[in-house]
Amino acid sequence: MADQDPQRPPKQLDAHELTQQFEQLLRTRRLNALTDRGRPRHPAQSSPYPTPTPSRQSSHRGPHPPPRPVQNNVPALPSYSSLRNMPKVPSPPQDDHSLRFRSLLVGLSFKPTHYENPGLLDEALSVIPLDRIYGEAEDESQLLQAKAASIGPNAKPEWGYQDCVIRALLRWFKRIFFSFVNNPPCPVCAAPTVALGMTTPTPEERARSATRVELYRCSAGECRAFERFPRYGDVWTLLQTRRGRCGEWADCFSMLCRAVGGRVRWVWNAEDHVWTEVYSEQQKRWIHVDACEEAWDNPRLYTEGWGKKMSYCIAFSSDGATDVTRRYVRDAGKHGADRNRAPEEVLVWITDEIKKLRRENLSKEDRRRVIYEDHREEKELRGYVVRALAAEIGRINLPGQPPALGEEQKLPERASGTQEWREARGEAGNRSPHNDQPPREGH
Repeated sequence: MADQDPQRPPKQLDAHELTQQFEQLLRTRRLNALTDRGRPRHPAQSSPYPTPTPSRQSSHRGPHPPPRPVQNNVPALPSYSSLRNMPKVPSPPQDDHSLRFRSLLVGLSFKPTHYENPGLLDEALSVIPLDRIYGEAEDESQLLQAKAASIGPNAKPEWGYQDCVIRALLRWFKRIFFSFVNNPPCPVCAAPTVALGMTTPTPEERARSATRVELYRCSAGECRAFERFPRYGDVWTLLQTRRGRCGEWADCFSMLCRAVGGRVRWVWNAEDHVWTEVYSEQQKRWIHVDACEEAWDNPRLYTEGWGKKMSYCIAFSSDGATDVTRRYVRDAGKHGADRNRAPEEVLVWITDEIKKLRRENLSKEDRRRVIYEDHREEKELRGYVVRALAAEIGRINLPGQPPALGEEQKLPERASGTQEWREARGEAGNRSPHNDQPPREGH
C-alpha cells in the first residue's frame, strides 16, 4: 500500500456527512441496546434470588460491574442506556407543581379559540388594506416564481402565495398599524411619564380582559397628571387601541393572520414573551413570526440574538398544543433554562389532553391530517437536535485539521423597547447584565 502523500491537505469536515454518521451511530446503538435486552443471560446458579453483595474489599474493580445473576427463563431488567432513548410515556399530573402547570397551560390554550369568532374575523378584515396586502403578495410571489424558474424546471419557489400574504401583512402591521408602548405619553401635555407601578383595573377594563393596569404620572412639574395603561387581552379592543407590548402585538397580529386565511399558532414562552407561528403549505411546516421585530422564520433570534435563556415554548392553536422548545433552543446547554415546572412525561400528558379536547369535533379526515402533521413536526424537531449535535462535533478541531465551519451566524438583537427595558428582561444580547435572571416585567 502506498504511503499517504504528506503534502495532501487534511480532509474537510462536512456537516451533512457528520449528520449522517451521527444518525447511523444512534441507530446502531439503539439496535445493540435492544439486542442486549433480548439476549438470555447465562445463569450463575439456580437460586431465584441474587447473591449477597460482596464486601467493599472484595468488590469488583474492573471497568464494568459484574452482571447480576437471574433465574432461568426470567429476562433481565433493561439497562438505563436502553431506556433513556425510548419515547416518554405520558403521565397525569400528581403533585401541586404539576397541577398548577396543567391549569396554566389549559387556560392559555383557550387564547387561539377566540380567533375563530366570525364577528371578530369580520372586524379584523375591515381594518386590513386588502388591496395593498394582496398587491404586494402578488408581486413577491411572481418574483419568487421567476427566481425558481431561473434555477431549473423542477425548482419550486421558496414561499407560496399565502406565505407572501402573511409577509406583506407583517410589514404593514409593524410599520403602520400597531405601535409599541414604552411609557405612554401624558394625556394632558404629551410629556413623558414615569412608572408608578400597578393599579386595580376598573370594571370597564376588566370587561375588556385587562387583568393588569400600569399607572404612570407626567414628569412635567406643572402637570403631574396620571395615565393608565391597561394590558388588554381582548382582540376587538386591540383593533381599536392599536398599541401595546409583546402580548398585545402577538394577540392582534395572530387574529389578523387568521382573518386573511392563515393557520395560526399563539406561542407562549415561560420567560415572558409571546409570538406567532403560521403554517406554510409551501414548506409543509410551521413558520416563526414575531410582529414586534418584523421577524420571519428566524426561531434562533431569541437565544442567539437576544441572549435569552428559555425553558418552555408551547404553541397553542385551535387544533391543540405542542411543545416546540427544540425549535427555539438549539443548544440546551448554552441557551436552555431549567424545565422544572413538571416532569417531561407530565408535559406530554398535558399537551395530549389539550389536543384531545380541541380535536374531538374534527372530522375523520381533518383528524388524520393533523396527526400526520404532528408526526412530521416531531421529525423536524428531532432533526434540530441531531443537527445541533453534529455541528458541535464539527466544531471540534482534530489534530492536523483546520477549524470547522458550524451553524453560527450573527443574529440581530432586540429592536423593540428601550435599552433599559430590554436589559431588565435579559433580552439585550450579550451586553445585558441580567441575561441569567428572569424577566421583571410582563410582556
